[in-house]
Amino acid sequence: MKRPILAFVFAISVASQASAGIRILACEPEWASLAKELAGEKATVHSATTALQDVHKISARPSLISKMRRADLLICTGADLEAAWLSLLIRKSGNPRVLPGQPGFIEAANHVTMQEIPASIDRSHGDVHPHGNPHIQTDPRNIAKVANVVARRLVQIDPGNGEYYASRLEDFQRRWEAALVRWQSQAKKLKGMPIVSQHKSWIYLINWLGLERVAVLENKPGLPPSAAHLSEVAQQLEQRPAKVIIRAAYQSPRAADWLVERTRIPAVALPFTVGGNDKAVDLFSLFDETLRILGQYAE
Repeated sequence: MKRPILAFVFAISVASQASAGIRILACEPEWASLAKELAGEKATVHSATTALQDVHKISARPSLISKMRRADLLICTGADLEAAWLSLLIRKSGNPRVLPGQPGFIEAANHVTMQEIPASIDRSHGDVHPHGNPHIQTDPRNIAKVANVVARRLVQIDPGNGEYYASRLEDFQRRWEAALVRWQSQAKKLKGMPIVSQHKSWIYLINWLGLERVAVLENKPGLPPSAAHLSEVAQQLEQRPAKVIIRAAYQSPRAADWLVERTRIPAVALPFTVGGNDKAVDLFSLFDETLRILGQYAE
């Protein structure tokens, strides 16, 4: 009786592995969401981080090493956003499929036009990214560019399902283009709206919507703002008021709250990525939510 039972268990195990398809690990939630859109039922997708974590400061914990070891495709932002942990994670996983230069490794920032590339690097100025601002996901036009890259890699890694991935990409592009038209219409009232940002993480959103950034709370990127700098910002806003102070969902509200008390300018947390609030559950609702929240301050 044992042999039939073992054969049955083995058959279930093989079927389970086959149904799981390719394994995708994304460094950030936006790329996990994009992978799910394009790979559908042919893949299992995990995100190494959540919208409520600072991606700069993740540790290479054992659970992530295990996921990296099994991954067929790794999708990260790049541009040194994950510099503190990604290379260590790849090295400890010992997975040759996701090494830089292999089909199983994608750095999204390599496929878009980077903004805020510094003329020189001086670490005394804070968390400066030498390849430019890495927060490319706040412009939906960048998402569309990365989608094309991910779809091509899926076909390269899993050619047997090439037609399936091509169909998923076509469907995503159609829905994304329709959403872009809708978002552009909604964004008309935001053009020229003066804002304050907590961190220099919104340049792609600012450029897309035509917002005007009049101040930044962090005088050195990635470092808490000093009391002296916040006082200067408060004085600056007396001369050039802003409509709203924005921060990412994962960031502490302390500095923004301090400024709210002194300027009466409202502050809001934008989702920043998928999962940043309870309504931003995928890429489409991420931008729906971002525009809905900003739209409240456009009048």
